[in-house]
Order: sequence, then structure tokens, then C-alpha cells
Amino acid sequence: MTDLAVSIAGISMSNPVLVASGTFGYGAEYCPVFDVSRLGALVTKGLTLRPCAGNPGRRLWETPAGLLNAIGLQNPGVDVFISDILPVMRSYGVPVVANIAGGTSEEYVALAERLDGSGVDGLELNISCPNVRAGGMALGTDPCLAASVVAAVVRSTSLPVIVKLTPNVTDIVGLARAVVDAGAAALSLINTLLGLAIDVETGRPALGNITGGLSGPAIRPVAVRAVWQVAQAVNVPIIGMGGICTGRDALEFILAGASAVAVGSAFFHDPLAAVKIIEELERYCDRKGIADWRALIGAAWKH
Repeated sequence: MTDLAVSIAGISMSNPVLVASGTFGYGAEYCPVFDVSRLGALVTKGLTLRPCAGNPGRRLWETPAGLLNAIGLQNPGVDVFISDILPVMRSYGVPVVANIAGGTSEEYVALAERLDGSGVDGLELNISCPNVRAGGMALGTDPCLAASVVAAVVRSTSLPVIVKLTPNVTDIVGLARAVVDAGAAALSLINTLLGLAIDVETGRPALGNITGGLSGPAIRPVAVRAVWQVAQAVNVPIIGMGGICTGRDALEFILAGASAVAVGSAFFHDPLAAVKIIEELERYCDRKGIADWRALIGAAWKH
């Protein structure tokens, strides 16, 4: 089988398939289903300084070829994560990336300082969550604000900083350039699209938070377009995500310029989705006689 190893922002992975934040819990939930050590890396649910109960229900609403969610960053807080959850995640033998979220630059810095030396391998800055009222997407839609948060975090930690970008902007390339100039070592593209659904039986918004983030196959072409544009504008690795369900989906992102991919909503209908994608990538490279799969990164526009 083809060796699928890759390094993202100095984080060595046995393959380029990660889990998207918020869709995989902390790994223990899937251990009875498959060998979690098969994954390239784990990305945590969004972590905040203090425990967060999340948004009021309803939090999920199915849409055609997609899913609206408004979980609201429910999590036990960074201290409980470090003491109780991280040791279990480390036991799987794969890199752990901590997704962090805050309402202010100071909160992001405090989280980064707390996690520095904790045992995580990197940070993913969630400056693009569309379903929290404080901070959330607001920090990630203004290039100047986003850059200031990223620069502050980079100064406060020795960990590689990956920045997760929102698609809910008019110029994602400008946003990407701003955070890379501020020190981002890699980018995650894309977070969910802002959406709203109405329950016609009640005549009210279906989600307790009113709006939510749309994920799933419906957003994949938007995500592939974002990766295509950003990959040609910046010189850092990109983790592509958004509706990836199969190996063919993953290959679209890789050919568009992603150096790794993250599986999210697909887990809800197929818990083995990530393992199947890894195997499909291996078979594709073997069938095509590709000795180094990394030659596929951005091949759709490089040739």
C-alpha cells in the first residue's frame, strides 16, 4: 500500500485524514466501532476557558444533503479537558489538535497558554463558529481582527497554530493572507455556512439559536472552491473539510490544494467513514501507480 504519511505545521501524521472538530467527540465514543489509531490526527470539540452548556435546544436540524447545527460549543472547559480527557486521547497514539474558542483575544491567549506543554500537538483557532453569540464568527470575518487574534496566540505558545476560516465572507483569500501573515502555520477550510430553517408546523425557527451552521455534502463545492482559491494565494498547508463522505470527495480537496482533509458530518450516517476514506486513498494511489501521494496536492491547477 502507498505510504500516506504527511506533516502539517510540523505535526507528523500517518495519513492525511483527520476528524473535524465537534463531530467525533474526544475519540472514546468511537473506540467500540473502529481502531481510532488508524486516523491521521484527532481534533477536539471546541474548548473554552470555562465549562460551557451550549445553546438551548433544538440543536440539530436535517436539511437536503446537509445538517444545521447550533450546539454552541458545549464542553467541560479546558482544565477538565487537560486533566481527564487529554490523557485518554493521547493513549490512541495519534496527534491531538485542540480546537479553541473564545469571545476575546485575551481568552484565546489564555487558552493557548494553558494548553502549551499540556501534551496536545497543535492548536486550531476557531474564530469562525457561526452559532455562538459572543465572539464566534465575528472575530473571523474581519481580516484585521482575525490577524490580531492569531498574532497574539502565536506569541503566547510554542505550539503550531492552525486557523479555521469561515466561508461567510466576501473575500476568503484576503482573510487567509491576513492570518498567514500574522503567523498561522496552517489553515482549516472551511467552517460551516450560516443557515436558518423554519419549522412550518410551529411557524418558528427550527433551532433554539435561530441560526446554525450548515455542514454536509451540500456545502462541498463551496469548500472545494475555497481551498482552490486559497491554496494558490498562501504558502502554508491547508486542511480541507466540508461534506467529505468518500475517498473521491477527499481527492477533490487534495487536487484543489489541500494537504489533508477532515471528516465531519459523515460520521453521523457512517461511523466508519474516515477508515473507508483512508483505504480508498490507498487504493487510488496504487491503481494510479502514484509513488508519492503528495504529488496530488494542488495538481488540478499546477498542471
